[in-house]
Amino acid sequence: MAAHFDNRDGYIWFNGELVDWPDVKLHVLSHALHYASSVFEGERVYNKKIFKLEEHTERLFYSAERMDMKIPYTQDQVNEACKVIVEKNSIIDGYVRPIAWRGAEMMGVSAQSTKINLAIAVWEWPSYFDPEQRLKGIRLTLSKWKRPSPETIPCDTKAAGLYMICTLSKHDAEKRGYADSLMLDYENYVAEATGANVFFIKEGEIHTPKPDCFLDGITRRTVIAIAKKRGIKVIERKILPEEMSDFSECFLTGTAVEVTPVSEIAEYKFTPGEITKNLMEDYLNFVKN
Repeated sequence: MAAHFDNRDGYIWFNGELVDWPDVKLHVLSHALHYASSVFEGERVYNKKIFKLEEHTERLFYSAERMDMKIPYTQDQVNEACKVIVEKNSIIDGYVRPIAWRGAEMMGVSAQSTKINLAIAVWEWPSYFDPEQRLKGIRLTLSKWKRPSPETIPCDTKAAGLYMICTLSKHDAEKRGYADSLMLDYENYVAEATGANVFFIKEGEIHTPKPDCFLDGITRRTVIAIAKKRGIKVIERKILPEEMSDFSECFLTGTAVEVTPVSEIAEYKFTPGEITKNLMEDYLNFVKN
């Protein structure tokens, strides 16, 4: 069993310094711990190189700006710090987690005078789902939680507070023997899984929800581009949950899950086919070259 995340060997980039992993500390009265005033990214390392690093850093800064946080470094400095921490920890294939958060200078809803901190951690990262399970397709349930209206949250950011319902949905799914959960949106259309975008296939065409109330994933955009390069039509639209009975294949995309086939969502069944398998292979070839 891997060591807990608070006690590992290696280094974490913490406010401009390389700090021994166990020595990185966060005060219990940090604003982020109480009010979810933090933004983060999830990035993959393939053969010592961070995939789409610049895009991830750009999104980190966008998320921070939307959360009224000014990161005290440039994007170039953060990109370089990510590369340094990967090299310092001798990571070949892994996961990078940059995070910016409000400190403990103020406690309350208002936090305009808090310091904005930045840390970057990296660790080895195998397949997000069990490899054998992944090839035959994972099972999802439907979540009781829904992605809210974009008028209520900064839905185009990777802000910590937006993941509260993801954790609740994921826990419920795992307790019932599923790998993940599919969330609908506030209008009862298909939205996304707890940490991944969802795609469906019907008669050789790909259908995927429009990201109008959830994050337009970097992996999502990458896979759409790969599919179009193959000549596959990609339709972004509103999808009703009952339409899932008409789709033959389904898969998830995300930095962690990459391209993962789905065999079941509640009562709806899917069989991973040629398009899903080709996109899996194309994506893995793309990120590793």
